[in-house]
Amino acid sequence: MSMLRKLSALFRGTAHDAAQGVVDANALKILDQEIRDADNAQGKARDDLAGLVARRRMAENEMASFRDQIAKYESSARTALAQGKTDLAREVAARIAELEVEITSRGPLIEDMKTAETRLRTAIAATDQKIETLRREIDIVKVNDSVQRAQTSVALNSAGAHSRIGSAADSLQRIKQRQAIQEEKLNASQALEDRRTGADLDAKLREAGILPGHSSADDVLARLSQPEVTVVTPRIGQATPDKDPA
Repeated sequence: MSMLRKLSALFRGTAHDAAQGVVDANALKILDQEIRDADNAQGKARDDLAGLVARRRMAENEMASFRDQIAKYESSARTALAQGKTDLAREVAARIAELEVEITSRGPLIEDMKTAETRLRTAIAATDQKIETLRREIDIVKVNDSVQRAQTSVALNSAGAHSRIGSAADSLQRIKQRQAIQEEKLNASQALEDRRTGADLDAKLREAGILPGHSSADDVLARLSQPEVTVVTPRIGQATPDKDPA
């Protein structure tokens, strides 16, 4: 039995956690609906207040009508008494008495209605203030939620961008390595080809100045520094001028 109670507690706890997770995930929607419910309740309270005010005013109007009737009947009763019509005056007096009873009985009810009106107005005003304060706080929470979602999105995108940059850098490094390996292969192949054809040996001999057709800057400068030699070719039939005796 103890194990069953523990399992039952586990299931209820799991259900509570799941329900709480759903509530937390939809907290702003729930708050909006609760505000709408409060507004609806306030609307109903205002309707009730309006109905109470209407009934109180009707009661006050009836009281004013009763007083007017009393004033009229009192005048009529005096006239009847003056004319000696005692029975008629008594009948009028009875009606005045009934009206005074109505005024006496309805007066406290009207006062109670006024008190209820004041209490309702105060409660409605206080609730309106609370709802407005809560609505402003919800707006702030919504803004904060939007900012946090934006920051989270930026952080995730930044992390993704860093990941992509790192991946691109790795790819670039691998390409460079492949190119370097390919370059070494090409150099090795060229070296083997030069060795096979003797081109490497010819290059060494050319650099040493042994092979013909090779001239360096030093060779050119040496040639240019030599004096020019003029070669005179005698014409046929023309004697070569004698040299002056020493």
